[in-house]
Amino acid sequence: MSTTTNINQQEMDKLIAQYDKESATRQLAGPMKWISFGLLVLFSLYQLSSTLFFTLPPQIHRPIHLAFGLALVYLLYAGTSKGKHNKIGIVNMILALLGVFVSLYWVIDYEGLVTRTGNYTTMDMVVGGIAVLLVLEAARRVVGIPIALIATIFLLYTYFGPYMPGFLEHRGSDVERIIGHSYYTLEGILGTPLAVSSTFIFLFVLFGAFLEKTGVGEYFNDLSLVIAGRRIGGPAKVAVFSSALQGTISGSSVANVVTSGAFTIPMMKRLGYRSEFAAAVEASSSTGGQIMPPVMGAAAFLMAEFIGVPYLEIAKSAILPAILFFVGIWIMTHFEAKRLGLRGLSKEELPNKKEVLKKMYLLLPIVIIITALMMNISAERSAIIGIVSTIVVGAFRKETRMSIADIFAALASGAKMALGVVAATACAGIIVGTITLTGIGLKLANGLIDLAGGQLFLTLFFTMIASLILGMGTPTTANYIITSTIAAPALIQLGVPAIAAHMFTFYFGIVADITPPVALAAFAASGIAKSKPIQTGVESTRLSIAAFMAPYIFVISPALLLINTTLLESIWVMLTSIIGMIGVGAGLIGYWMSKLNVLERILAIAGGVLAVIPGIETDIAGIILIALVYSLSYYKARKQKQAVQTTL
Repeated sequence: MSTTTNINQQEMDKLIAQYDKESATRQLAGPMKWISFGLLVLFSLYQLSSTLFFTLPPQIHRPIHLAFGLALVYLLYAGTSKGKHNKIGIVNMILALLGVFVSLYWVIDYEGLVTRTGNYTTMDMVVGGIAVLLVLEAARRVVGIPIALIATIFLLYTYFGPYMPGFLEHRGSDVERIIGHSYYTLEGILGTPLAVSSTFIFLFVLFGAFLEKTGVGEYFNDLSLVIAGRRIGGPAKVAVFSSALQGTISGSSVANVVTSGAFTIPMMKRLGYRSEFAAAVEASSSTGGQIMPPVMGAAAFLMAEFIGVPYLEIAKSAILPAILFFVGIWIMTHFEAKRLGLRGLSKEELPNKKEVLKKMYLLLPIVIIITALMMNISAERSAIIGIVSTIVVGAFRKETRMSIADIFAALASGAKMALGVVAATACAGIIVGTITLTGIGLKLANGLIDLAGGQLFLTLFFTMIASLILGMGTPTTANYIITSTIAAPALIQLGVPAIAAHMFTFYFGIVADITPPVALAAFAASGIAKSKPIQTGVESTRLSIAAFMAPYIFVISPALLLINTTLLESIWVMLTSIIGMIGVGAGLIGYWMSKLNVLERILAIAGGVLAVIPGIETDIAGIILIALVYSLSYYKARKQKQAVQTTL
C-alpha cells in the first residue's frame, strides 16, 4: 500500500512556507533558477571539500561559508510577504553581491585584518557595519523578526550601557568597538555558532537531504505502519513512530509535521480521533524528532561545542529522555484510543509486510553513522561516511538508486535547508558577541539566581519560561544559543552538571514549537486537520507532558542522562519515570481499563508525578497510588463486562 494523502504537494508546500519561514523560498524560473541551483550545489561541494581535502584558517573558512549563505538568502528569500516570489529584483541582487563582498573581504585582506586587530581603517568599519546589517536582515527574512529584534536590542544595549538602570549598567562601547568585536573577532558573527554551522550542522543537514532523496522518508512511514498500524488506535501510534524516525532526516518540526502528518492525520480522523487530537499527536511527535538521537536538532551540535564534549556524548545523554518523551505520547494516544473504542488498521489498509521488510537496507546509513560516531570518528567525517553510504545503499534497488541528477538535487536541497541555520547562527553570533563584550551574561545569570532566591526549582522554572517565550518566534538553534548563554551558567552555579543545564534549555526551546500562543508545529498540523489552532496547541502541550517533566527529572537526577551513574540506577530512573507517565497519561485522558472519575484522575496524576520525581520514597508512594487507581479501574471494567454478559 502506498501512503496516500488528503492534501496534495502544493498544499503541503504552502503549509510549510506559512509556518516555517526557512522553507518560504522564491520559486525562480529561467536563468536565475539555474544560477541559484548552481550556487547551492557549489556551497555543498565547498563544505565537503573543506572537510575532506583541505583545512583553512577559521577567519577564511567561516567568511566563505557566510558568503554563500548571505548570497543565497538574498537570492532565494523575498524581503516582504508581498514581495515577488518568482523574481529577484535589482535590490536583492545588489544585497547578494554585497553579502559576497563583505564576507570575502576577510579572505582578500586576511593578513592585514589579523595584524591590525583593534586598529581598524575606515574601510574596515564600513565593511563591518554593512556585514552586521546584512546579517540582521538575512536573519529577519529567513528566521523571523524576533531574532533580528533581539540582536538589535543587544547591540543598542552595548552602546547605551552607561544609561542602563541598576545591575544592567556598564561602561558602554563606541560604534567602532562594537563593529570590530562583532565582525573582526571570532567572538561575534564569525564565532562559535557559525563555526558549528560551517562544520557539523551543514554536513548532517546534507546527510538528511540524501536520505530523503533515496525515499527513506516514505519508507519510515511504511515501516511505522507495519510495526504499529494494527494496534489499538493504530494511525496515532504510526504518527509517533514515524515522526521519531523522520527527525533523523528533518531538522524542522514544521517540515516533519507536514511530511508525515499529510498521511497520518487524515488516517487518524477517518478512524475516529478528534481533529484537534489527531493534529496534536502529529505536532507533538514531530517536534520530538529534534531530540531523538542519533541525529538531533542543529542546537545539539552547538551544545557539544559549547560544553566541549564529543557530539556522541550529547546523543548518548539524550537517549533515555527521548525514549521517555515518545513513550509518554504513545501512552496518551493508547488511552485515548481505548476511551473512544478505536480499532487498529485492517490488513488491507497496511503496506505489504514482505515488501517493507525487503527495504530494511535503507536503514543501513543510519546504522553506519551511529557506528562511525561510536568509533570516535569525527562528527564531520561520520556525516560524510553517512552520505556516501546512502548513495551506495540506495544503489541496491532500482527504485532507490540515485542518478547523477538526483545527487546534484540532494546537494542543492541540503544547502538550501542549511540557509536557515547559517542566518540564525550568524545573527546569534552578534548576540553572543555583545554578551561577551558587556558581561551581561553573568549579570543576567546572577540576576536570575537572585530572582529565584537561590532556589534551584524556581531558577529552573524561570529558565523554562524564558526558553518558551524566546521559542515563540525564534528557531531552536537561536533560542538555545541565547538561553544557554544566559540561563545555563545560572544552573551550573547552582550545582547542575553542564550537560544537564544545557539540555534543559535545549528541551524547552524545542517544545516551544507546540506551546501556545505561538505554536508553529501545532498550527501547521491544524492546517492539515482543519482543527482549531489554539486548541490544537493546548492538546499538543497536554500530550507532550513528558517533555515538560523530563528536563526537571534529569536535572534532579542526572542518571537519566547517563551522567556519573550505574546502568542499574539509570534503568530504575527510566522505569519509574515510565510508570509515572502511565499514571499521568491515564489521569489526563480520564481512562484506563475503564472511565476514571475525578478522584481517580487526581490520584493517578499525583501518583505519576511522585513516581517521576527521583527518590525511593517518592517512587514507592507513586507506584502504590498508580497501582490503586489501576485496581479500581480494573474492578470497574470487570463489573461492567459482567453486567453486559448478564444482560445478554
